Amino acid sequence: MFTNRERSYFDYGATAPMRAEVLDAYVRALRETVGNPASQHSDGQNSRDLLELARETIARSFGVTPAEIVFTAGGTEAINLALKGFYWQRNSAGERPIILVAEGEHHATVDTVEWLATSQGAELVWLPLDAAGVLHPEVLERAILEHEAAKIAVITVVLVNNEIGTVQPAQQLQNIADKHGIPLHFDAVAALGQFPLKNVLKTACFSVSAHKIGGPVACGALVLRRKYTPVPLLHGGTQQRSRSGTQDAPAAIAFAKAIEIVDRDMCNSQKRMSQIQQLILQRIRKLDSGAVLRGSEPVLWRDYTVDGCAQLPARAFGNLHFTFAGCQGDSLLFLLDQHGVSVSTGSACTAGVVAISHVCKAIGLPDEVAIGALRITFSADTSDADVLRLLRALPDSIAAARRAGLSSIETK
Repeated sequence: MFTNRERSYFDYGATAPMRAEVLDAYVRALRETVGNPASQHSDGQNSRDLLELARETIARSFGVTPAEIVFTAGGTEAINLALKGFYWQRNSAGERPIILVAEGEHHATVDTVEWLATSQGAELVWLPLDAAGVLHPEVLERAILEHEAAKIAVITVVLVNNEIGTVQPAQQLQNIADKHGIPLHFDAVAALGQFPLKNVLKTACFSVSAHKIGGPVACGALVLRRKYTPVPLLHGGTQQRSRSGTQDAPAAIAFAKAIEIVDRDMCNSQKRMSQIQQLILQRIRKLDSGAVLRGSEPVLWRDYTVDGCAQLPARAFGNLHFTFAGCQGDSLLFLLDQHGVSVSTGSACTAGVVAISHVCKAIGLPDEVAIGALRITFSADTSDADVLRLLRALPDSIAAARRAGLSSIETK
């Protein structure tokens, strides 16, 4: 999978390498698919047939109808379409200005709702998380009762936190939103490939992105339930429900192939990721007493089943997120990179000033702790040699990061 064997990749949470089968399908579609899917001639109709076959494959995986799959140019567009579209549609007369937002969301959500607040008059109500990053159903229920369901345009929650890997109680949250008649949107971008979404997301709309599972970048989808008609972001053709623009048939075909592989290998992939997760977790806890796992405690794969169709693991199988006492996450990232290991950090460095992860803040971590955040994400394709390289590189990297100390912290 990962061709440069001098390096080991542990940043699948950012993007996954394109799978060989997906690349083959993508290249073949780019070469052989001629014509705009909206054209009436035979080439166009052939392109449309392949596009719709891809849509059917993805819809089947999610347990929805093909008409409920709206292809987008990635997860960010899907999230924007859901949140802006629902807000504009349901607040057209100014009667539903409130958006309920879980804390610790991805910036695709945070920046979108904050834009709606500053530019469109939205009133944001932030829903607090517990120390593991869980949004408890009673918190959502209480917020709806306090602010009145009739005044709420939309609710949005990240299903799997992209930093700390915590999985939300999806079914209970859906039940509450349905009871009050409020559209619920899940950012399911980090959830895709971690567990089946079919039978888990039964009534909510949700956003996904192909490149998280080894599909093409800039290809995603919004699962838009039939009863909803959000206002479009884009106008000019109405090729899809609430989304105009020429559809990218080759990208959709590659996305469908990636979904097929995920569904085919789900059980074995979960088992493999769980083994990697437990091995790295146990070794890090032994080698460094200052390492603390953030987010929910992982479940053992043997204790996880999908019987009953709505059961979810407490944490994504392909995610580990630690804070290392006395270390700066950015220092650890660069030191590990020098050892040929790619990871990511919960903090972002802008103009030399370290900004603390808003997710770490949302779960109550003080700045001096949150600055030591490091995210390790992997897949079933991660090899034993990759794990060994990471574990060998960590002790020296941690020691060097502690010697370097902490830089100034921006707390805005």
